[in-house]
Parts: sequence; C-alpha cells; structure tokens
Amino acid sequence: MKFLRYGIWAVIFVLAGFLAFSTIGNFLGKDNKVAGLVSVGGPFTALNTNGEKITHDDLKGRPHALFFGFTNCPDVCPTTLYEAGEWLKALGPDGDKLDVYFVTVDPTHDTPEMLGTYLTAFDKRIKGITGSEAQIADIVKKWRVFAEKVDAGDGDYTMNHTATTFLMKADGEFFGTIAYGEQMETAQKKLERLVKS
Repeated sequence: MKFLRYGIWAVIFVLAGFLAFSTIGNFLGKDNKVAGLVSVGGPFTALNTNGEKITHDDLKGRPHALFFGFTNCPDVCPTTLYEAGEWLKALGPDGDKLDVYFVTVDPTHDTPEMLGTYLTAFDKRIKGITGSEAQIADIVKKWRVFAEKVDAGDGDYTMNHTATTFLMKADGEFFGTIAYGEQMETAQKKLERLVKS
C-alpha cells in the first residue's frame, strides 16, 4: 500500500512537470528557449514528399505543428495523424490556417515517395518531411526529439521515438506541445490559441 501511494505521487509529479512545460510555451523569447534553458526548433534543410528542398523558413508565415514518427509505426503515429485530422476539422475554417507536418525519424525507409503515399490515408492538409539521415538527425536534435532504431530480429527493426506534437508560431517560435493521448478538448483549445497567436 505504501509503495502504491509513492507510485501515485510519482506519476502526479511527472504529469505536473509536463503540464508546466506545456503551458510556458506562450512565454518564450525569440531564441525559442523554455525558461532560458532549452531551445526548441531552428533552421534546417530537408525534403518534402515531392522530393523538393524544404527549410524552416518555408514553414514560417503560418502557425504549424510537427509530429515525429515513421511510416512503419504500428499505433502511435497513425493514431496521432488521425487525431491531427480531427483537430483540423474541429477548427473549422481556422483549420486551413494551420500547417501540420509529419517528420520521419526513419529517412532510410521513408523516402519522399513512400512518405507521400503513406500520408494519403490521412487528412490531405498533413504534409511530410524526410531527407538524408544527416538532415533528419539535425531536425531531431533541434526539436529535442528522442529517436532510436531498435533491432526487432530477423533483420527487421522498429523505431522508438518521442510521441509529442510540437506547436510553433508563424514566426517559428515554440508555442507549446500536445501530448500523445491528450484529450481532444484540451488539444483543441491549444490549437485555437496557436492560430490566434
């Protein structure tokens, strides 16, 4: 019973820390630093699903959300991409004012063509970003994303990765996050504030 109580308090502490991190996004400075400690985002060069060059400057001008994953992801990625489509629909006309990007963490497999085909199963407003291993490693580092290749046996592999959606203002500044499995209503309010920011 004592250990259960400690476990519950530990979970509450972790959740409180995450919520604090999520809410301070509105108070960031121009260098995208969270409380002066951690920067999120920054310049990058990669490829879109047409195989064309895309940079961080191409994302600017409109508020945007980035989710990191891979096309062979069994549950987290398709669930989040489906939910992202629902977020856009729930925003109504404002949904067309927000860009959503799916950034692969498995560029060796997720070529522009592969990624483009995969995304046809979701809202057409969701765009894909891939590139060379070095380009993706650079984006992953700048967004403070965890991504790790894991041997699945028989020459196969999977990817462990951060399951957070990053919200960015039109000028490229970090705004906040949406956690995997976050309630629709909470996520929606964050996106409404983002679009109006």
